[in-house]
Amino acid sequence: MTFAGISYLAVVAAAVAAWLVSAAWYMSLGRIYQAALGKSPEQCKEEMKKPGAFLPFVYAFIADIIIAWMIAGVLGHLGTGQVTPRNGVISGAFLWFGLILTTMVVNFSFSGRDKRLLLIDAGNWLIVLIVIGAVVGAIGV
Repeated sequence: MTFAGISYLAVVAAAVAAWLVSAAWYMSLGRIYQAALGKSPEQCKEEMKKPGAFLPFVYAFIADIIIAWMIAGVLGHLGTGQVTPRNGVISGAFLWFGLILTTMVVNFSFSGRDKRLLLIDAGNWLIVLIVIGAVVGAIGV
């Protein structure tokens, strides 16, 4: 089956790749992220023991599937022969800059949260959209 000429396999593969890259991103920046949240490693470990602590990981994967599906739609509408890794990366970067970064900057500027959180979160979403775009573009049809 396809959506806008893109296979659902490409969408799922892109979501899995993005989820794994996102996990690696946050794991590599975990100490900085925890400090920016004002939490100790011990506090975070205790929070992971609470019921439902796994749910954000599930929500992140569902979000990655939806994002991959939408990027597939964008790429599919570029036209025949335009579903390429290059166009996927460019589309992902454009969507990040025009929709994700702008929204996050506004939200963060009103919330008064630590700017490191903005940099880490925005960097994550840039990587996610680029990976999704590349995978959807590569597997495509």
